[in-house]
Amino acid sequence: MKYVDLFAGCGGLSLGIERAGGELVVAVEKSDMAARTFFHNLIDDASDLREWMRYVDSPVSEQVQRGVLVRELNSLLSESDLMSDLAQESIDLVVGGPPCQGFSLAGRRNRDDVRNKLPWEYLEFVGRTKPKAVVIENVVGMNQRFAPDEESSFVQLQQALAETDPGYTVQGVMVNAMHYGAPQHRPRLMIIGLRSDIADARGITSTGTLWKSGFIDQVAGPLPHLAPAPTIKSTDVRTVEDAVADLSPHAPNGQKPKNREYVREMRQLDWKVRPKPGKAEHNHVPRKHSARTIERFRLYQFLAGAGLEQRVVSRAAALPESDAMLYVKTQLIDAELPAVAPDGTVLASTLDELCHLVIKLATKKHSQKVLGWNKPARTVVTLPDDYVHPVEPRIFTVREMARFQGFPARFEFLGKETTGAHRRRVEVPQYSQVGNAVSPWLSLAVGRMVSGILNQPGL
Repeated sequence: MKYVDLFAGCGGLSLGIERAGGELVVAVEKSDMAARTFFHNLIDDASDLREWMRYVDSPVSEQVQRGVLVRELNSLLSESDLMSDLAQESIDLVVGGPPCQGFSLAGRRNRDDVRNKLPWEYLEFVGRTKPKAVVIENVVGMNQRFAPDEESSFVQLQQALAETDPGYTVQGVMVNAMHYGAPQHRPRLMIIGLRSDIADARGITSTGTLWKSGFIDQVAGPLPHLAPAPTIKSTDVRTVEDAVADLSPHAPNGQKPKNREYVREMRQLDWKVRPKPGKAEHNHVPRKHSARTIERFRLYQFLAGAGLEQRVVSRAAALPESDAMLYVKTQLIDAELPAVAPDGTVLASTLDELCHLVIKLATKKHSQKVLGWNKPARTVVTLPDDYVHPVEPRIFTVREMARFQGFPARFEFLGKETTGAHRRRVEVPQYSQVGNAVSPWLSLAVGRMVSGILNQPGL
């Protein structure tokens, strides 16, 4: 199954497609940081930064031949000879996640509109190479209407793909990686298209409505032809503990067998990853925090463990000090004392001490929250600061975030771990690479579904 990955990121989508039998023709990714991780894991060694930067500066034709183009997609579309060669490849599948939130069919009239440019380039690539199948992935916000009289970007993009020559049967789906094996609540939208001639020959149709995934025992009726089959029962939902308990010496022992099962399954799936296993996990480097931040994390952990509202810390910051003390005391009146953090640190011995500690550590940042051991992680995002470890006073490492996504231990993220706010528009460090990626568990299910259709006799 020959495939092309556009807007490829670090390779989460390709990783699952490869495991389902995919053979990469070329990946296109404009970020040299994310592309480096992709190349390093799926193509060849990119650990030497100087060698990598020489690759980045090499001609478009050379990069396409090697398998990863570190450019805007338009740079490939403008190379008529290369596009002709790709059209002759008989590509089976084109995948990718172009930014589409502002997509509009009206963009045909204004192709320079930045909200429309990238998805139209994606569709242009599809029209010129005519793959048998197409997968477009994006965030759930893409399905919101921006005007009462205009369909959402998601609906309009489905129509545009259906009308792209030679024509596609298109199914919209809302899928959650949690239903496919990831220990993470991660809803996403996908548009899955099958070339009309193949769909007609196979009797494959679209429901014409949005299909939403669920656990195996909760999905009613037969699946649409173009929907990836869930793989997890509601009783077997994977949790933070399942994903990362072995990476913390302070993790509880009761559920570690499930953690070993999760790690073993990722290893036994034999993901097609180039780096060899090492003695230690790649990218498991705890972040350094200030003493004040560590103290605040311990406070969050105590509140979470006591069943108290963690947002008392941010809400106190919005009140005058005299009102804040009264508010905090009413919220913590039933707190069990002394207040002890999971690592054994005594935070306060009396209610007054605990209230004064909350006032001292009050912050207007309201999104920080401790993740519970026994629940799936919240959606992994590009900024890791909001997710506090259950028992260690720190945020999660890149490796732990990657475990929530489903990246195997051998998958190594390259480049700087994080970057400053002023550089986030141009740099894609390791945390962002993980947060932007499609969960390999989900992409594997999609890959198997597409492969099952395309590998039927007669195609």
